[in-house]
Order: sequence, then structure tokens, then C-alpha cells
Amino acid sequence: MYTVLPDSVQVRQSEVNGRGIWTKLPVRAGSVIFVTKPYAAALSTPSLSSHCSSCFALSSTSLLRRCTKCRIAHYCDFTCQTKDWAIHKLECTSLQKWFKAAPSSDIAPPSDAVRCLSRVLWRIQKRGADTIQAREIANMQSHRQSLKPSAYETHTYLSHSLVQYMGLSSPADMAQYSLSSAADLLDTVSRFVTNTFTVTDPTLVPLGAAVSPVVALINHSCDPNAVVVFPRVSPDPKSQEPLMHVVAIRDIYPEEEILTAYIDATLPTNLRQQSLNEIYNFKCMCRLCTMVEVDPRTCLNCPKNCGGLCPLPSDDTDHPLVRCAKCNTVVHLVDAALDARRVGQEGLDKASSLQTKVTDPERSLRLTTNLIPILTSAGFPPSSHPLLGLTRLHQQLLTTSFPNPLPQEHLDETIRTATKNVTGLVALLREGHPVLALALTELGKLLAVDEPSPRLADAQNPKVSPEEATPASLATYPPSGLPRLQLAYQTLLRARKMLLIGFGVVNEGGQVGKEVREMIVALEKEIGVFKQGVRNVLEDTRKA
Repeated sequence: MYTVLPDSVQVRQSEVNGRGIWTKLPVRAGSVIFVTKPYAAALSTPSLSSHCSSCFALSSTSLLRRCTKCRIAHYCDFTCQTKDWAIHKLECTSLQKWFKAAPSSDIAPPSDAVRCLSRVLWRIQKRGADTIQAREIANMQSHRQSLKPSAYETHTYLSHSLVQYMGLSSPADMAQYSLSSAADLLDTVSRFVTNTFTVTDPTLVPLGAAVSPVVALINHSCDPNAVVVFPRVSPDPKSQEPLMHVVAIRDIYPEEEILTAYIDATLPTNLRQQSLNEIYNFKCMCRLCTMVEVDPRTCLNCPKNCGGLCPLPSDDTDHPLVRCAKCNTVVHLVDAALDARRVGQEGLDKASSLQTKVTDPERSLRLTTNLIPILTSAGFPPSSHPLLGLTRLHQQLLTTSFPNPLPQEHLDETIRTATKNVTGLVALLREGHPVLALALTELGKLLAVDEPSPRLADAQNPKVSPEEATPASLATYPPSGLPRLQLAYQTLLRARKMLLIGFGVVNEGGQVGKEVREMIVALEKEIGVFKQGVRNVLEDTRKA
């Protein structure tokens, strides 16, 4: 099994992590360890009309070919449609029955989880349960016998929806998919929930769900040495996209285990452990979860501004004195900080839910606008939770709500928010992590946007780097004119360096890396023109 793995890595069993993948040779940061196509993948419902159901490429709706029978799946061209037909003809029939049995005409298709899981079973039916791929699926970890009560609803929903969608009404129907009982069905669902991956576009925007038994072998660490990305290296419709690339984000030494993060590593330890326990049924013992030093995710800035951090307790129960880890200054307003954190978490949850509602994006933006200053004034650094989450959401809301014409202040506020976001991520993520690389890319792009109302060049206007950003420096930030272009150029240079690591050097940083390279070349020309224009003005003034 697992023939896709190169000879440089090996599947082993460990007493601590169980089965996993180890490297036998040194791996440099930015190296693609291996590439594989998912065993099965399905687009999320919002992406069905804008992306190809075969290669997951984004395209204009008018250019996509829609399946004339189910009218749900779309394809780039006849090549993609033909490639997907072996499975889609079964999916197409189920979709037609699903809508025909629906009591309402505006019912949505089944979720991407249900459609992806059904594609897994159809492949097993088509190719046989004795194939290597089917054995790899059966070999994935199931937690059916140790499910948490919080997981009952998800597993029950998936099981019922799958039975309804695929028309499994008798033992004979189930037997053709190598399912002999309800326990087998629940095992299959559990394997899917435990081992599913989110398919993303090159900017890490979620597109759907995928299953890959090979990639599922990789164990978890909140401080990973590798990532799983979908960089979309080739626009060729004949390629095997979507392809999963396992990329090293730091140097990995021989006989070291390859590890990725299953969850958002910017969350504090208690939230990470809660998520891992509920979904994957284990407690993480990585360096990040067991460290004794101050965690930038759960701390306050030193009240004396010495540059140190003050570890904050995880809840508002009785707690010892909170002191600065650097100068030992006591923090007196701990209860107020805990209240601010609680309010911020509630606001983040509410703003996130409102964001999904078309009618309430402005309300969500008002929430983040009001909550961020509360947490900042309470002493939370940009890396802390939930301030970082609110900042990331605030930037997204500002970017998607760009008015036309674009006011200068709206653009500048978006840039300041993006800088705070990068500042927080720099303190948490490894250099070259795709999330940090893309955050820097977004900041560089915003700085490169033409200023609606450019100010006169001001020597007092600082070129603030993300690491140096403070409330005081951000008050006169971003710069204008040539300093702004130069800052955009330097930011994109750094972003490209990280993209080459996070999405693979051999991939040229993926689709985003190639776009950034073109932007850097364009900025070099623009800066040259700008400097030449200044020289011309000075020369004309001298002559006059």
C-alpha cells in the first residue's frame, strides 16, 4: 500500500503517535515531500457553480459547462467532464433523485461531506474492495467505539444523509459497497470525519472536502514541520488537479517524523486541545502544548511597556498574581482583561456568524470595529486570542466592502489592520508558513493599490515593518507616495520568499507566488518611473 510515497520516506509505528511517516533523508525547507491526488473530493455547495467539479479550477459561470441532467455539476470543458463522468454518472442519478424527492423546489444539494463520502463508496464499488486504494481507505483510523457525545450529532447526520442520498434501503444495497452492517457504515463515516481534508484554492480559501489515505498517515503537531497545500501549479485541464502537496516548512532531519497541524495553530492551547479531543480523540503533547514559557496567544503586554509579556490564566477562576515575565511587574487589572477577553470571544463568534448572512455584513463590521479597541486598550498584544481572530475578520470585512470610489481613509484603515494581522501572525507562526506568507502578500498588495488621495511625501511618515508596528507608529501609517511603493515592494519580496517555502520552491510558490513575482517586477518599473519623475521635476526647477 501507499505506493505514492517516495523512497525517501517510510511508514512506521510509534508508541507515542501510532502510525506515521518518517523521513530517511534530510529535507530542506520549501521542498515538496510528495504529491498525491485525493482518493475522492467534492466541492462545497457555494463553489459548485463557480468551480469545475473535476479539477476545482475557478472560472466564469458563463464559461463553465453545466451537466444537463442534474444541472448541479459544472466543468471547464469536455475533457474535465469526461474525466469525471465515471463517478459523476452515479452522482448525477443520486442528485436527480434527491431533488425529485424534495418537498421544496429550493432545496440545496447534499453537503460536500455527504457527496465526498458517497464518491468514496462509489469508487470502492467500481474498483472492488480488494484494490490497494480500497484497503488504504479501510486502513484509516476509526473512532466509532470511542465517540464523544459531542460527535454523535455529526455522525448521525452524515449516516442518515448518506443512506438517503445513495438510496441504501436494504442490506443488499449496502453489501455492494462492502458494508455488511450499520456498524460498518458508522465505521466508514468515522473514518471520513477523522481523516477528511479541506480542499482550498491557492489562497487557502476553502473549496470543499477531500479524502487521501496517504496524507492521512501524517500525524499532528501544533508546531508542524510540514503543511498540506493545493498550490495549483499547472493551469492545464489535463493535469490531475486538485493535487495535494506535502511541503516542508522547516529543515527536517533524517529519522524525524513528518508532522502537520490538523487545526488552527493560532488558537490558545485549551481551544486546540478541545478541538483535537472532540474531532480526533487524542490529547496533543507537542512542544507548543507542553511549553512552560509565555504563550503569545494568552498574554498581556507589560503595563510598564518593557517589551515583556504577562501570562494570563485560561479562565476567570481564582488565579495567582499575573506578572511580567521580563521585568516581574504585577498586573493589577487582570479581572478587567479577562472580562474583555470573554466579551471579545462572544463578539468574534457573533461577528463570524453574521458574516455568513448577506444582510448583515455591516453589522459584523461594526462589531469588530468596536471590539478591537476594547481588547487593545486592555493590554492584549496583536498575537493574543481573540484579538488576532477579530483583526483577521476585520481585515476581511474591510477588503470585501471596498466602496467605489474608494476613500483614502478606508484603504489606509485596511492597511493598518493588515499590518496588525501580520504582526500577530509573525509572533505565532514559523517563517514560511503559508498563512503568514499569504497575510504578507495581502499587505503588500494593499500597499501597492493606487492612492485615491495621495499625500505629500513626509519625512516623518515611517516605513513600519510588521514587527515594529505599535499603536503610536500606526497613527501616521501607512506612508504616502514613493515610501509607500517602496514598502509595498519590500513586503512583497519578503512574501515571495515565504511563498517559496510554504507552497514549494519547485512550484515557484504556487499560483500566488507567480502572481507576486509579476507584481514585484511591475513595482520595480513603477518605482523607477516615480524616481525619474522626481529627478525631472528637480532638474526643471533648477533650470527655472
